[in-house]
Formats: sequence, C-alpha cells, structure tokens
Amino acid sequence: MKITFAEGLAKALYESLAADPRVLLIGSNFMGLNTAAKQLMNPLVSEFSNRIMAAPVSELGLAGAGIGAAMAGRRPVVDINTGSFIFQAFAQVVNEAANVHYMSGGQTSAPVTFYCLAGIRGGGGAQHSHRTQAMLGQVPGLQILTPGSADDAYYLMKWALLESRNPTVFLSHSLLFGETAELVPGAQMLPVGQARIRREGRDVSIIASSITVMRAMAAADELEHKHGISAEVVDLRTIAPLDENTVLQSVARTGRAVIADECHRRFGVAAEIAAILAEEGLALLKAPVRRVTVPDVPIPYSPTLEAELIVTKERIVTGVLRVMGR
Repeated sequence: MKITFAEGLAKALYESLAADPRVLLIGSNFMGLNTAAKQLMNPLVSEFSNRIMAAPVSELGLAGAGIGAAMAGRRPVVDINTGSFIFQAFAQVVNEAANVHYMSGGQTSAPVTFYCLAGIRGGGGAQHSHRTQAMLGQVPGLQILTPGSADDAYYLMKWALLESRNPTVFLSHSLLFGETAELVPGAQMLPVGQARIRREGRDVSIIASSITVMRAMAAADELEHKHGISAEVVDLRTIAPLDENTVLQSVARTGRAVIADECHRRFGVAAEIAAILAEEGLALLKAPVRRVTVPDVPIPYSPTLEAELIVTKERIVTGVLRVMGR
C-alpha cells in the first residue's frame, strides 16, 4: 500500500503504542503546523490517551522526564517539536542520555527517542531552520535517524520505539510529509545503520539524506534525460551509525561523488562524508568530491533570500555537471 511520510509516522506511533504498553508519548505535536497531518494523530489520542502526556514548553524538563522514564523501564518518545528547540535540552540529550550507559558501566540504558522537526521548512528564519544532525552526530552514544522516505519514516520510528536499546534522535522534515512510498505489509526493513541505494548508476554517486534524498532523485532523472548522465543515489538513512561501506562501494562503481546535505558547508554531514572519501577512497575517485550544501550564514526569513541558500534539484544537477567536467 502507498503511504505518505506523515502517515508512516502516525502508523508507526499507533502500532508501537498498541504493541508495547511501555511505549508512551510525551507531547503530541508530532506533525508541527501541518493541519491535515495532525488529523492522523486522532486515533492515537482517542485510544491511548492514558499514555499520551500533554506537555508544556519546557524542553529541558521533558527530555529529563523521558530519560528517567526510559531508565525506569518505559520506552518514551519525547516530542521536541521544532528542531532548534533541542538546544534547550542539550544538557539532558547530550550529557545525560548519551552518557548514562557508559557512565554506569553498562548497568543502565535509556532507550528514549527524541523527535524533532528539523530542516529549512520555509519562513522558519534563523531560529527555526536548524539542521542539527551534524552537531548531534558528534555525540558518542546517540543514534541519529534521518529518514528521507515514507517507508523509512515508518520503519525507523517503529524500530526506535520497540527495538532500540540506546537513546535516539529522530529528525523528521515537514517538507517530506506529503511524499509517498510503497509500504509492503510484513516486509523487512534494512538494518539500522545501513544506507540504501535508491537508484543505481554508473557515472556519479549522489549521497543524500532526509530532504535531499527526493531532490537527489529528481536531479538524477534530469541528469539522465537531459545530459545522458547515469547517477546513483545513496540514501544514508541514518547519520549515527553511518554506513561508510555502502558509500565507498558506490563510489568504487562510479568514480565520482556529489554530496547533497542540508547542513552548513563547514563541519556538516557532507564534510564528514568528504573526509571519509579522502581517507579511505581517494584512489577510487576520478574527480574531486563536490559538496552541495547550505552556505555558512544564518537562514533568512525572507522567502526570496532563503531560496538562494536551499539545496535544490538544480544545484545538485550543477554539482554533478561540474564533477563530470561539463
């Protein structure tokens, strides 16, 4: 059956609540400002109201409550809402949840999921457009999930709530809510930490995650039809763990790499992938790696100015053409 990204999230939350009485939701604004998507949460609120907690605007406190509940045997998901709000909870997410297993000598774990709507969404401005995957990826002990498709939104959220043994940050993107994918009942998802080849190609590898996956797919279509270039699209799916092997294997086939990343250029996910290719795959490359990223400036509120910074299909196409020497 075909589902949207928002439906995948709602379905995963509903099935997880139904499957395990330890699962609970702290907060209920998982769909952000999307009115239509919010309607998908109604069955959860109706059937599991005793395990859905209305939450005040207090990210530090909510994160702490989620960590404590996880340490006590529950499996909570904490709705942080807008991605930048996690900054208010950094002391708990980064210094407590991520460290509790190590600091307790393996005696304690905190399988809590922090859910964030991160990314450049249109009109979010400098304070509501953060993409936190790179900075969170520097924290040992945290899992960073960045689904770029509806089926992965479903599978990864359900895995985090029912199977994960570690603290997880699930980074959703509101501009993906309407994207659709086929969900096959009973199908097995790829292991967490394994990237996915969304499209096979022979000339260049486009490495993407979250919102840049669909833009990379659109760029690959245009490159083939207008320029005769066969582009392979690698969907990272998760930032931590990061699947270096699939990236290297793809570049070994194509000899060229373009990394489409919504983080800023410096110290972003694209910078890490480029470093891996420099250290482990330099001999595989026929041309220098190119990053298609967001410039190192605050995100403007003005739609016109914001549009100048976004990683678009067109900018990915341009990046590939440059790598191909055109």
